Amino acid sequence: MSTDVIPPEERLDWYSDSVSREVMPAQLSCERPAEFQGEAAVLHLGGVRVTRAAMSPLRSRRTAAMIRRGDPEQYQLALLLEGTTSLSQHRNECTIGASDLMLWDTSRPSDYLMPAAGGRVRVRILSLPRTIMPLSSRRLDRMLARRIPGDNGMAAILASFLSSLDDHGSACTPQELRRLETVAVDLLTACLAQHLDAEGRLCADLRSRALVHRIHAFIEQNLGDPALSPSAIDAHHNISVRTLHHLFHGQGESVSARIRRRRLERCRADLADPGFRRRPMSAITARWGFSGPVLFSRSFREAYGLSPTEFRALNINDLCAERSAG
Repeated sequence: MSTDVIPPEERLDWYSDSVSREVMPAQLSCERPAEFQGEAAVLHLGGVRVTRAAMSPLRSRRTAAMIRRGDPEQYQLALLLEGTTSLSQHRNECTIGASDLMLWDTSRPSDYLMPAAGGRVRVRILSLPRTIMPLSSRRLDRMLARRIPGDNGMAAILASFLSSLDDHGSACTPQELRRLETVAVDLLTACLAQHLDAEGRLCADLRSRALVHRIHAFIEQNLGDPALSPSAIDAHHNISVRTLHHLFHGQGESVSARIRRRRLERCRADLADPGFRRRPMSAITARWGFSGPVLFSRSFREAYGLSPTEFRALNINDLCAERSAG
Protein backbone atom coordinates (compact mmCIF):
# COMPACT_ATOMS: atom_id res chain seq x y z
CA MET A 1 0.00 0.00 0.00
CA SER A 2 1.56 3.32 -1.12
CA THR A 3 0.39 6.88 -1.65
CA ASP A 4 2.80 7.28 -4.59
CA VAL A 5 0.06 6.43 -7.10
CA ILE A 6 -2.49 8.78 -5.48
CA PRO A 7 -2.87 12.50 -6.33
CA PRO A 8 -1.25 14.60 -3.55
CA GLU A 9 -4.48 16.27 -2.48
CA GLU A 10 -6.14 12.87 -1.94
CA ARG A 11 -3.31 10.98 -0.24
CA LEU A 12 -4.18 11.53 3.42
CA ASP A 13 -7.87 10.70 2.89
CA TRP A 14 -6.97 7.61 0.87
CA TYR A 15 -4.46 6.43 3.48
CA SER A 16 -6.94 7.06 6.29
CA ASP A 17 -9.66 5.10 4.46
CA SER A 18 -7.21 2.24 3.80
CA VAL A 19 -6.18 2.06 7.47
CA SER A 20 -9.81 2.14 8.63
CA ARG A 21 -10.78 -0.57 6.17
CA GLU A 22 -7.77 -2.90 6.40
CA VAL A 23 -6.70 -2.39 10.03
CA MET A 24 -9.29 -0.60 12.18
CA PRO A 25 -11.35 2.61 12.12
CA ALA A 26 -9.20 5.60 13.09
CA GLN A 27 -9.18 9.33 12.48
CA LEU A 28 -5.93 10.49 10.86
CA SER A 29 -4.85 14.11 10.57
CA CYS A 30 -1.64 16.00 9.83
CA GLU A 31 -0.40 19.57 9.63
CA ARG A 32 0.34 19.47 5.87
CA PRO A 33 -2.14 17.08 4.21
CA ALA A 34 -0.98 17.97 0.67
CA GLU A 35 2.57 16.85 1.53
CA PHE A 36 1.58 13.59 3.20
CA GLN A 37 3.27 10.37 2.07
CA GLY A 38 2.74 6.87 3.40
CA GLU A 39 3.39 3.26 2.54
CA ALA A 40 2.88 -0.11 4.23
CA ALA A 41 3.41 -3.82 3.61
CA VAL A 42 2.04 -6.76 5.59
CA LEU A 43 3.43 -10.23 6.36
CA HIS A 44 0.93 -12.79 7.69
CA LEU A 45 2.10 -15.39 10.21
CA GLY A 46 -1.09 -17.38 10.58
CA GLY A 47 -3.24 -15.32 12.94
CA VAL A 48 -0.42 -12.87 13.67
CA ARG A 49 0.47 -9.99 11.34
CA VAL A 50 3.66 -7.96 10.99
CA THR A 51 3.31 -4.58 9.26
CA ARG A 52 6.14 -2.49 7.88
CA ALA A 53 5.13 1.16 7.56
CA ALA A 54 6.68 4.53 6.76
CA MET A 55 4.78 7.81 6.78
CA SER A 56 4.86 11.56 7.22
CA PRO A 57 4.13 12.77 10.77
CA LEU A 58 0.44 12.52 11.66
CA ARG A 59 -2.03 12.07 14.50
CA SER A 60 -4.22 8.96 14.85
CA ARG A 61 -7.16 9.08 17.23
CA ARG A 62 -9.38 6.13 18.09
CA THR A 63 -12.56 6.92 19.99
CA ALA A 64 -15.11 4.70 21.72
CA ALA A 65 -17.48 5.25 18.78
CA MET A 66 -14.84 4.02 16.35
CA ILE A 67 -14.22 0.95 18.49
CA ARG A 68 -17.93 0.14 18.38
CA ARG A 69 -17.83 0.55 14.60
CA GLY A 70 -14.96 -1.89 14.17
CA ASP A 71 -12.50 -3.60 16.48
CA PRO A 72 -10.03 -6.36 15.51
CA GLU A 73 -9.64 -7.08 19.28
CA GLN A 74 -5.87 -7.11 19.11
CA TYR A 75 -2.81 -6.14 21.03
CA GLN A 76 -0.43 -4.23 18.79
CA LEU A 77 3.24 -3.65 19.51
CA ALA A 78 5.25 -1.01 17.65
CA LEU A 79 9.02 -1.10 17.12
CA LEU A 80 10.06 2.41 16.10
CA LEU A 81 12.95 2.54 13.64
CA GLU A 82 12.95 6.25 12.82
CA GLY A 83 11.25 9.38 14.17
CA THR A 84 9.38 10.07 17.41
CA THR A 85 5.87 9.05 18.53
CA SER A 86 3.70 9.56 21.60
CA LEU A 87 0.79 7.43 22.80
CA SER A 88 -1.95 8.03 25.35
CA GLN A 89 -4.14 5.10 26.42
CA HIS A 90 -5.80 3.81 29.59
CA ARG A 91 -4.54 6.71 31.73
CA ASN A 92 -0.96 6.05 30.58
CA GLU A 93 1.26 8.19 28.36
CA CYS A 94 4.66 7.64 26.79
CA THR A 95 6.97 9.03 24.13
CA ILE A 96 9.38 6.74 22.28
CA GLY A 97 12.26 7.16 19.86
CA ALA A 98 14.21 4.92 17.51
CA SER A 99 14.74 1.34 18.80
CA ASP A 100 12.02 1.68 21.47
CA LEU A 101 8.83 -0.39 21.62
CA MET A 102 5.34 0.26 22.97
CA LEU A 103 2.10 -1.67 23.29
CA TRP A 104 -1.54 -0.68 22.82
CA ASP A 105 -4.96 -2.35 22.88
CA THR A 106 -7.29 -1.81 19.90
CA SER A 107 -10.31 -2.24 22.20
CA ARG A 108 -9.51 0.91 24.17
CA PRO A 109 -9.59 4.57 23.04
CA SER A 110 -6.17 5.93 22.14
CA ASP A 111 -4.40 9.04 20.89
CA TYR A 112 -1.26 8.39 18.82
CA LEU A 113 0.84 11.41 17.82
CA MET A 114 3.85 11.69 15.52
CA PRO A 115 5.06 15.29 15.94
CA ALA A 116 6.17 17.10 12.80
CA ALA A 117 9.43 18.05 14.52
CA GLY A 118 10.30 14.36 14.74
CA GLY A 119 10.38 13.96 10.96
CA ARG A 120 9.45 10.90 8.91
CA VAL A 121 8.40 7.81 10.88
CA ARG A 122 9.39 4.22 10.13
CA VAL A 123 7.86 1.47 12.24
CA ARG A 124 7.26 -2.28 12.49
CA ILE A 125 3.95 -3.29 14.08
CA LEU A 126 3.22 -6.75 15.49
CA SER A 127 -0.55 -7.39 15.69
CA LEU A 128 -2.00 -10.42 17.42
CA PRO A 129 -5.40 -11.48 18.80
CA ARG A 130 -5.94 -10.64 22.45
CA THR A 131 -7.09 -14.21 23.08
CA ILE A 132 -3.73 -15.84 22.30
CA MET A 133 -1.76 -13.89 24.90
CA PRO A 134 -1.07 -16.11 27.95
CA LEU A 135 -0.77 -13.09 30.28
CA SER A 136 -4.00 -11.72 31.75
CA SER A 137 -5.50 -8.51 30.35
CA ARG A 138 -5.35 -7.03 33.86
CA ARG A 139 -1.58 -7.42 33.86
CA LEU A 140 -1.17 -6.29 30.27
CA ASP A 141 -3.12 -3.10 31.03
CA ARG A 142 -0.07 -2.00 33.02
CA MET A 143 2.06 -2.16 29.86
CA LEU A 144 -0.21 -0.06 27.64
CA ALA A 145 1.36 3.20 26.44
CA ARG A 146 4.57 2.45 28.29
CA ARG A 147 8.04 2.89 26.76
CA ILE A 148 9.95 -0.37 26.42
CA PRO A 149 13.65 0.22 25.66
CA GLY A 150 14.60 -2.06 22.80
CA ASP A 151 18.35 -2.20 23.39
CA ASN A 152 18.59 -4.89 26.08
CA GLY A 153 17.03 -8.07 27.45
CA MET A 154 14.11 -9.80 25.78
CA ALA A 155 13.04 -6.53 24.14
CA ALA A 156 16.28 -6.47 22.14
CA ILE A 157 15.74 -10.06 21.02
CA LEU A 158 12.15 -9.29 20.02
CA ALA A 159 13.29 -6.20 18.08
CA SER A 160 15.93 -8.23 16.27
CA PHE A 161 13.33 -10.89 15.42
CA LEU A 162 10.93 -8.31 13.95
CA SER A 163 13.72 -6.83 11.83
CA SER A 164 14.79 -10.25 10.56
CA LEU A 165 11.19 -11.01 9.57
CA ASP A 166 11.24 -7.91 7.41
CA ASP A 167 14.46 -9.07 5.74
CA HIS A 168 13.67 -12.76 5.26
CA GLY A 169 9.97 -13.39 5.92
CA SER A 170 8.90 -13.14 2.29
CA ALA A 171 11.13 -16.12 1.43
CA CYS A 172 9.53 -18.41 4.05
CA THR A 173 7.04 -21.15 3.23
CA PRO A 174 3.51 -21.06 4.72
CA GLN A 175 4.53 -23.81 7.16
CA GLU A 176 7.58 -21.81 8.27
CA LEU A 177 5.47 -18.68 8.73
CA ARG A 178 3.07 -20.56 10.99
CA ARG A 179 6.00 -21.72 13.11
CA LEU A 180 7.23 -18.13 13.26
CA GLU A 181 3.82 -17.15 14.64
CA THR A 182 4.57 -19.22 17.74
CA VAL A 183 8.01 -17.61 18.04
CA ALA A 184 6.51 -14.12 17.78
CA VAL A 185 3.94 -14.80 20.52
CA ASP A 186 6.54 -16.41 22.79
CA LEU A 187 9.02 -13.55 22.42
CA LEU A 188 6.39 -10.86 23.00
CA THR A 189 5.04 -12.69 26.03
CA ALA A 190 8.50 -13.17 27.51
CA CYS A 191 9.36 -9.50 26.87
CA LEU A 192 6.21 -8.20 28.57
CA ALA A 193 6.51 -10.68 31.43
CA GLN A 194 10.07 -9.50 32.06
CA HIS A 195 8.89 -5.90 32.40
CA LEU A 196 5.97 -6.99 34.59
CA ASP A 197 8.21 -9.15 36.81
CA ALA A 198 5.81 -11.96 35.97
CA GLU A 199 8.19 -14.47 34.36
CA GLY A 200 7.56 -16.92 37.17
CA ARG A 201 3.85 -17.00 36.29
CA LEU A 202 4.43 -18.21 32.74
CA CYS A 203 3.86 -21.88 32.09
CA ALA A 204 6.97 -24.06 32.09
CA ASP A 205 6.69 -24.80 28.36
CA LEU A 206 6.54 -21.11 27.46
CA ARG A 207 9.48 -20.30 29.73
CA SER A 208 11.49 -23.05 28.05
CA ARG A 209 10.70 -21.77 24.55
CA ALA A 210 11.61 -18.22 25.55
CA LEU A 211 14.92 -19.47 26.98
CA VAL A 212 15.67 -21.32 23.73
CA HIS A 213 15.04 -18.08 21.78
CA ARG A 214 17.47 -16.26 24.08
CA ILE A 215 20.10 -18.96 23.58
CA HIS A 216 19.68 -18.83 19.81
CA ALA A 217 20.20 -15.06 19.92
CA PHE A 218 23.27 -15.48 22.15
CA ILE A 219 24.75 -17.96 19.68
CA GLU A 220 24.17 -15.57 16.75
CA GLN A 221 25.81 -12.70 18.61
CA ASN A 222 28.88 -14.75 19.56
CA LEU A 223 29.59 -16.93 16.52
CA GLY A 224 32.92 -15.19 15.99
CA ASP A 225 34.15 -16.08 19.48
CA PRO A 226 36.24 -19.30 19.36
CA ALA A 227 35.33 -19.85 23.02
CA LEU A 228 31.61 -20.18 22.20
CA SER A 229 30.60 -23.64 23.45
CA PRO A 230 27.85 -25.40 25.41
CA SER A 231 29.70 -24.66 28.65
CA ALA A 232 29.95 -20.93 27.79
CA ILE A 233 26.21 -20.89 27.04
CA ASP A 234 25.48 -22.69 30.33
CA ALA A 235 27.50 -20.15 32.30
CA HIS A 236 25.95 -17.11 30.61
CA HIS A 237 22.37 -18.30 31.16
CA ASN A 238 22.94 -19.83 34.62
CA ILE A 239 21.73 -23.28 33.62
CA SER A 240 23.27 -26.75 33.79
CA VAL A 241 24.68 -28.73 30.88
CA ARG A 242 21.87 -31.23 31.37
CA THR A 243 19.22 -28.48 31.14
CA LEU A 244 20.82 -27.07 27.98
CA HIS A 245 20.84 -30.43 26.21
CA HIS A 246 17.27 -31.08 27.35
CA LEU A 247 16.16 -27.75 25.84
CA PHE A 248 17.72 -28.67 22.50
CA HIS A 249 16.41 -32.24 22.51
CA GLY A 250 13.40 -31.25 20.40
CA GLN A 251 15.32 -28.83 18.16
CA GLY A 252 16.52 -31.45 15.67
CA GLU A 253 20.21 -30.77 16.37
CA SER A 254 22.51 -30.50 19.37
CA VAL A 255 23.87 -27.21 20.68
CA SER A 256 27.31 -27.92 19.21
CA ALA A 257 25.76 -28.88 15.88
CA ARG A 258 23.83 -25.60 15.74
CA ILE A 259 26.97 -23.56 16.45
CA ARG A 260 28.90 -25.44 13.76
CA ARG A 261 26.06 -25.14 11.20
CA ARG A 262 25.61 -21.41 11.73
CA ARG A 263 29.36 -20.81 11.50
CA LEU A 264 29.50 -22.78 8.25
CA GLU A 265 26.54 -20.85 6.84
CA ARG A 266 28.19 -17.54 7.66
CA CYS A 267 31.49 -18.65 6.10
CA ARG A 268 29.66 -19.94 3.02
CA ALA A 269 27.91 -16.57 2.62
CA ASP A 270 31.25 -14.74 2.85
CA LEU A 271 32.86 -17.06 0.31
CA ALA A 272 30.01 -16.37 -2.12
CA ASP A 273 30.16 -12.59 -1.54
CA PRO A 274 31.98 -10.76 -4.40
CA GLY A 275 33.06 -8.11 -1.91
CA PHE A 276 35.14 -10.71 -0.05
CA ARG A 277 36.88 -12.17 -3.12
CA ARG A 278 40.30 -10.92 -2.01
CA ARG A 279 39.87 -11.75 1.66
CA PRO A 280 42.06 -14.72 2.70
CA MET A 281 40.26 -17.92 3.62
CA SER A 282 41.95 -17.85 7.03
CA ALA A 283 40.46 -14.41 7.77
CA ILE A 284 36.95 -15.64 6.93
CA THR A 285 37.25 -18.74 9.09
CA ALA A 286 38.68 -16.74 11.99
CA ARG A 287 35.89 -14.17 11.61
CA TRP A 288 33.33 -16.86 12.41
CA GLY A 289 35.17 -18.64 15.19
CA PHE A 290 36.74 -21.69 13.53
CA SER A 291 39.86 -22.81 15.35
CA GLY A 292 41.81 -23.80 12.22
CA PRO A 293 41.67 -24.44 8.45
CA VAL A 294 41.75 -28.24 8.69
CA LEU A 295 38.62 -28.48 10.84
CA PHE A 296 36.87 -25.86 8.70
CA SER A 297 37.69 -27.57 5.39
CA ARG A 298 36.56 -30.97 6.63
CA SER A 299 33.33 -29.60 8.10
CA PHE A 300 32.60 -27.57 4.96
CA ARG A 301 33.06 -30.56 2.66
CA GLU A 302 30.85 -32.73 4.87
CA ALA A 303 28.11 -30.10 4.82
CA TYR A 304 28.22 -28.98 1.17
CA GLY A 305 29.95 -31.75 -0.80
CA LEU A 306 32.95 -29.70 -1.98
CA SER A 307 35.90 -27.88 -0.47
CA PRO A 308 35.77 -24.18 0.45
CA THR A 309 38.29 -23.44 -2.31
CA GLU A 310 36.16 -25.23 -4.92
CA PHE A 311 33.02 -23.47 -3.71
CA ARG A 312 34.65 -20.04 -3.91
CA ALA A 313 36.05 -20.75 -7.40
CA LEU A 314 32.63 -21.84 -8.68
CA ASN A 315 31.03 -18.65 -7.40
CA ILE A 316 33.73 -16.46 -8.93
CA ASN A 317 33.33 -18.26 -12.29
CA ASP A 318 29.55 -17.84 -12.14
CA LEU A 319 29.94 -14.13 -11.39
CA CYS A 320 32.34 -13.65 -14.30
CA ALA A 321 29.97 -15.50 -16.63
CA GLU A 322 27.05 -13.30 -15.55
CA ARG A 323 29.05 -10.14 -16.18
CA SER A 324 30.18 -11.38 -19.59
CA ALA A 325 26.60 -12.24 -20.54
CA GLY A 326 25.44 -8.80 -19.37
